[in-house]
Amino acid sequence: MRSRIFTIVLVLLALQVSAQKRLTYCNPLNLDYGYTPFANFAAWGKHRATADPTMTLFKGNYYLFSTNQFGYWWSPDMLNWKFVSRKFVRPYNEVQGDELCAPGTLVLGDTLLVIGSTYNKDFTLWMSTDPRTDTWKAAKDYFKVGAWDPGLFADDDGRVYIYHGSSNTLPMYGQEIDRKTFDPIGPKKEMIKLDWQQHGWERFGENNDNVFLTGFMEGGWMNKHNGKYYLQYAAPGTEGRGYGDGVYVGDKPLGPFTYQKHNPFSYKPGGFAKGAGHGATWADKFGNYWHISTMVIDVKNNFERRIGFWPAGFDADGTLFTNTSYGDYPHYLPNGKEDHVKNGNFTGWMLLNYNKPVQVSSTLGAYVPNLAVDEDIKTYWSAKTANPGEWLQTDLGDVSTVRAIQINYADQDATFMGKSLGVYHQYKITASNDGKTWRTIVDKSKNKTDVPHDYVELKTPVKARFLKITNLHMPTGKFALSGFRAFGKGAGAVPDTVKNFIVLRGKAESRNSWLRWQQTDGAVGYTIYMGVAPDKLYNNIMVYNANEYYFNGMEKDTTYYFQIEAFNENGISKRTKVMKVE
Repeated sequence: MRSRIFTIVLVLLALQVSAQKRLTYCNPLNLDYGYTPFANFAAWGKHRATADPTMTLFKGNYYLFSTNQFGYWWSPDMLNWKFVSRKFVRPYNEVQGDELCAPGTLVLGDTLLVIGSTYNKDFTLWMSTDPRTDTWKAAKDYFKVGAWDPGLFADDDGRVYIYHGSSNTLPMYGQEIDRKTFDPIGPKKEMIKLDWQQHGWERFGENNDNVFLTGFMEGGWMNKHNGKYYLQYAAPGTEGRGYGDGVYVGDKPLGPFTYQKHNPFSYKPGGFAKGAGHGATWADKFGNYWHISTMVIDVKNNFERRIGFWPAGFDADGTLFTNTSYGDYPHYLPNGKEDHVKNGNFTGWMLLNYNKPVQVSSTLGAYVPNLAVDEDIKTYWSAKTANPGEWLQTDLGDVSTVRAIQINYADQDATFMGKSLGVYHQYKITASNDGKTWRTIVDKSKNKTDVPHDYVELKTPVKARFLKITNLHMPTGKFALSGFRAFGKGAGAVPDTVKNFIVLRGKAESRNSWLRWQQTDGAVGYTIYMGVAPDKLYNNIMVYNANEYYFNGMEKDTTYYFQIEAFNENGISKRTKVMKVE
């Protein structure tokens, strides 16, 4: 009897642990992204594209709108997304193919509102009380503000405001809107503008070098926290790795605003998928803050982009921050209240196959096999065909513990334009310890969904040295992968602490610096942390296979603090001591 009771207790404990298991996700988000609707944007190849996301918690579900998707997504858990097909642009709206470009959303009571970008005054402001289905009606047939990149905000007193602008010469504007009629109240007012001569990260270019064009200010968004107003904006341009979000803080919804000392507050210039600009900051159903934003591909067109999100929050001093550290590795989703200041949501699962040996069934031209494991979403391997049986095999080097796999498809010779419904991918992943005996660990042979960045957390971790993905069906184009990424833990040693880390800051140009360090044996990459206070190293840069980085995103005449750590498939080293750089 006692043994039976003990068994029941063990079963109940196991069930409790299972129920408490946290879901994980991996950026870029695995959404059924539409293809670009513009023929001139597809001159270098048809491709998926979206950007400028908003995330809204409404009646217990999350709603995600982004540019030109001919619909939107909703989810109960921020992991499993359902697409609702919908055209919001009316026939008389002259937008030349745009369908809710850079949309803005707002919750007013029991109603969700949404509108896209326009400089005209004939756009419709839409409303729905149950947007899980296509049940929308006009809240305002002709929204007279005429706002590009609109950001809507309702204050605690019930008053409503809009922030908008997308220009490399004009400021961001703000304006009050009548809550009942949705007509503008008074003229628009200048809120903030770029100051790239002071803020290095606001300079245009892949490396913030401002060689031919001034930066763009766009993507307005407002949050209120502890009585302060946080007006957020994107800069310097969606094409570059340094695309980030900055913030100004004020005591009133229409300012004046003061530049936050820690900026950009959302920043991800390194790693597999780069960029963290033009997004939205929101609180989940547990009250935890998150930031969603645009990630850059910029291969077939400079507007070829994806979406990612990261934990965010306000620290004790009211500083808004976003934690993008290891931001395209697996992270936990929330299951309760969290402390995003002290703890990130990183699982600790490391990338197991960076630049490891690869074998394939065939290769198309210069799209060589190792481009699928080089940790760069811009590059990819392509097979010669999309036929069932095309395959890629990666060698992890040693038997490792595999916990999750992300499959990032590339658009090689795609034929679709706009949103295509009912398309799907099918594949199988097998594992082996010796390269001879294989067992299936992921079977998507009956999948009927579109999964361009499919992320699979294994129900049970698998011990394996070799992983092989075999194509069964492609929705369009060749079987091509920009990243076949295995996550878990290797069986070897974690790298030692980095030695001889130095930061050489420009004297004539204090917005620029040159970071260097001694290569660490066994390391595959490094994560550099920096900030404007020793206890606020909120930004980071992930660097693979190098021992230097040119950082041109500093604030002029501002003291900075730096640390660095090394990592490999086995884990992360201890960080160096905090370094002060004046």
